[in-house]
Formats: sequence, structure tokens, C-alpha cells
Amino acid sequence: MVGELPRRLVAEAIGTMLLVLFGAGSIVAALVVGRGTLNYAGLGIISLSFAVAVAVSVFAFGTTSGAHINPAVTVALAAGRRFPWSEVPSYIVAQLIGGFVGALLIVGGFGGRAVRLGGVGLTQLQPGVNPWQGLLFEALGTFLLLLTIMALAVDRRAPTGWAGLMIGLAVAGEIFVLGPLTNGSVNPARTFGPYLANALFGGSTPWAQLGVYIAGPVIGAVVAVVVYDFVARPERELPAGTAQGLAGEITGAREPGREVAAGVEQGAMGPILGERGPRPEGLEGPEGTAPEGTVPEGTVPEGTVPEARRPHEEELRGHAAHGGWRRPWRHGPGR
Repeated sequence: MVGELPRRLVAEAIGTMLLVLFGAGSIVAALVVGRGTLNYAGLGIISLSFAVAVAVSVFAFGTTSGAHINPAVTVALAAGRRFPWSEVPSYIVAQLIGGFVGALLIVGGFGGRAVRLGGVGLTQLQPGVNPWQGLLFEALGTFLLLLTIMALAVDRRAPTGWAGLMIGLAVAGEIFVLGPLTNGSVNPARTFGPYLANALFGGSTPWAQLGVYIAGPVIGAVVAVVVYDFVARPERELPAGTAQGLAGEITGAREPGREVAAGVEQGAMGPILGERGPRPEGLEGPEGTAPEGTVPEGTVPEGTVPEARRPHEEELRGHAAHGGWRRPWRHGPGR
């Protein structure tokens, strides 16, 4: 984990704010453009917006706070002994604050239309979906999300550089399926922020459904961590000291520049400084000089003209041997 707790909490709040602003905000934007209607193509644009917001947050803050930006992720990682329980409440509070600020920014940008048309991008169960179905779908969507996080950001065998992109795409994938059913939250902070902002500005808020969007993601996230540890066995395959994924533990890695001492070797092979190799046999005298009377390879004795500077000499010599004539050389731009 990198840095002091307050700085990591700020990173969590900013990451969750970006998620809500550009994720839930895209719902309001789509409804404004569609004049209150939203089709499946519009849902695809919303999914892409969520994916970008998540990916940027992971790449930006993954090495600082782990970029959980989701209370369900924080609880699941703590349950899997990859995050301290003592810091779970602080992380969740920071995420809830970030989600609320993001929702306020949506209202600030779209004004009354954000509340009137889209409920500030809030999530709710769609007609025909009961709470138990909603809980199941939210759990399954979060299962996909945590499986991706475990495989690409936690497992030490993970290929580097893919975590942010694939986690974002996992969020987009679950919205493709869950969007028409539960609006695809998989994140209690993403639901709580728009709920609170919508209620403050006079919108109708389905507070009775909040439990679905808390229990479903937490259950799905914890189950995903347990299943991944049991099936993939990341701790048994590599020793605990091996570096993990893109940024070490999901709780963060070293801070660029400040966390590494100046004298620590660079990269895997130390500083990118060359060393003088062994001297060839036969060379004597001070280092870098050749023995007296010898000419180093590649040099030309003084007063001679290198072969490369005598073009056409063989051709001219052949003309003379066959009675030809030598054309006098002169300065000029051409022949």
C-alpha cells in the first residue's frame, strides 16, 4: 500500500466521483438527447462511458489506493485477506462521498433536467423484475467484475498492463446484460450518490430498493474472491513475495519518484550504464592506447588515401592498359 491513509481516501473519492459523473451522467445525457427515451443502442454508449471512467480511475489511482471505487470491492478484498478490515469503513465513506459529489456535478451540469428526465442517473428495478431477481442479477454482475479484478489486478501471474482496460470492459459487459433489468449498478456507491442527490433536489427516489443494490454486489463480490482463490489458487502457485499484476496488491504499489530511494538500482538490471569489456590480447601500455609501432585496426597511416576515396581507379587503370585515355579530373557539378 502506498502513502498515508488520507491521501488514499482522496484517491478513492475522486475515482468514485469520476465513475458517477461520467457513468451515471451518460444516462442523463442519453435521455436528454433522446428526449426522455432510451434504446439499446443508447445503453451501449452508456456502457462505454462507464468502461472509460473505470479504466481511467484504475490507471490513475491503482498505484495509490488500489482504485477500489466500490464498497463491494473493498469488502470482498478484506474478506479475502488482501485488505485490512480496519480501513474498510474509511474507504467506504470516501467512496460514498465521491459518489454523492459526482451526482451533484451531474445536477450542476444538466440542471433540473437531470432530476426530471433521468433521476440523476439512478438505478432501479425495471418492470417485471422483483427484488430477489434484482439481487441475483446484481450479484452475478459483481461476480464478473471481481473475477476480472482478481485475475488481472491481484493474481501475481497476471499479464501486466491489462488490468484497467479489462476491468472497465467487465463493467461494460455486465451493463449490456443487466441494464434492461436492474440498470447494472454492481456498486453501492454508484447507487447511493444519485439516490441522495435526486432526493435532495425533489426527485422521486426508490429508497426501498437500496438494499438490493447493497446486498447483491457485496454477496457477488465475496463469492467471486472465494471461488477464484479455490479454483485458480494464486497463493499456492507463486510465493507471497512475488510482485502482483500491474500494480502489486490491489491496495496499491509504490508511488512514482518519492517511494523509491535514489540509490536503488533501476529496472531489472541496474542503471543503464555500460562497462568496459576485457582488452584484446596484444594491447599493452596505458589503457586506451596501442603498443608502440602498431597501427590500430581501422586507421590509415598518415599520407595515404583510403581505398574508399579512390573511386573508379580500377576502371581508369583498365582504360590505360588497353590504350585508352585518361579523362582529366576537374571540379564541377557533373561529368
